Amino acid sequence: MTLPTPSSHPALTAADPELAALVGAEERLQADTLRLIPSENYVSQAVLEASGTVLQNKYSEGYPGRRYYEGQQNIDQVELLAIARAKALFGVEHANVQPYSGSPANLAVYLAFAEPGDTVMGMALPMGGHLTHGWGVSATGKWFRGVQYGVRKDTGLIDFDEVRELALKERPKVIFCGGTALPRTIDFAAFGEIAREAGAVLVADVAHIAGLIAGGAHPSPVPHADVISTTTHKTLRGPRGAMLMSREEHAKAIDKAVFPGLQGGPHNQTTAAIAVALHEAAQPSFRDYAHAVVANAKALAEELLARGFDLVSGGTDNHLILMDLTPKDVPGKIAAKALDRAGIVVNYNTVPYDPRKPFDPSGIRIGTPSLTSRGLGVQDMAAVADWIERGVTAARSGDEDALAVIRSEVAALMSGFPAPGLPA
Repeated sequence: MTLPTPSSHPALTAADPELAALVGAEERLQADTLRLIPSENYVSQAVLEASGTVLQNKYSEGYPGRRYYEGQQNIDQVELLAIARAKALFGVEHANVQPYSGSPANLAVYLAFAEPGDTVMGMALPMGGHLTHGWGVSATGKWFRGVQYGVRKDTGLIDFDEVRELALKERPKVIFCGGTALPRTIDFAAFGEIAREAGAVLVADVAHIAGLIAGGAHPSPVPHADVISTTTHKTLRGPRGAMLMSREEHAKAIDKAVFPGLQGGPHNQTTAAIAVALHEAAQPSFRDYAHAVVANAKALAEELLARGFDLVSGGTDNHLILMDLTPKDVPGKIAAKALDRAGIVVNYNTVPYDPRKPFDPSGIRIGTPSLTSRGLGVQDMAAVADWIERGVTAARSGDEDALAVIRSEVAALMSGFPAPGLPA
């Protein structure tokens, strides 16, 4: 096949030109498209550099000061730095920065607080929850007895009277709050009260909103949750990794569950990149960024509503918008693939009470973290909404020429907003 010209990675190009060319192609794709997937972002050059250091060469099973390998003098300091920054940024008593990703982090929570067959509780996947919150196809739903809550059909909002009734009836060992398609503010205080009444450990999964919490654009779960689970990418703009944070009383159980319970040696290069991202998130400019993400999402939601789109819960409080395309007479999957051809990257997504199958759902999910990282503001959201409207219309009619026009317009705008971490 014909490969594009590789990017400026001389050692990689010399060693493996085929792979280098694919990296270069991805760099250009990320540069000239409008990335609206709410779980994606651009990391800084500093985070990229930390991810590619010689820390890759080290094995470090255990924890700082308690390793099973010698030669950890520098690695211990890297991990301690990441831990200290996490504790300071989020105001927590304990932090574990070793989980490889969000799902393993959540698995560690179950290992720490539940036994196989115990009842656990979380938001149902079709309602906006995550697979690892006890959904049936996940190990968490196969190894534990998962019970799920949802949202009201008329409002798209969580009914806490129903959540409390379910929790008191089922008495779960663990309750998860948070999810992957929740456009509204999570009421951690209400969940905390219910968990205490039910005698459950409350886990706030803030993977999507960790950056908003760090930047003061979303309330913190720290006063209410026993454990906080988060990825370090998404709105936090770090590497693909995860953290578990908790009250000190749970520190030993959490650490033991991560290692040796689930994992071997941590990925030290990722730990370093997490430390960099946490340092960046502690700067005043990051607070501006977090609030801009929300402002952009709200502005985009208003523009979409004005164009007749059906938004789950009627809008957004955070970085994420979930759209039901049923009134537009086009399935979510067809719309998402057409928008991709138009240079607008989204994901098709189930909406609450969706009559369609998960792999061919009614909705699409979009978000503003990436475009905000590039410097787009509320003044640009009308153009974004216009492209989405035109793209969905073209998807319905099969108008590929219209999609091509949109792609050229998107590329032209994005050329004026260089992306962090990408070659100039």
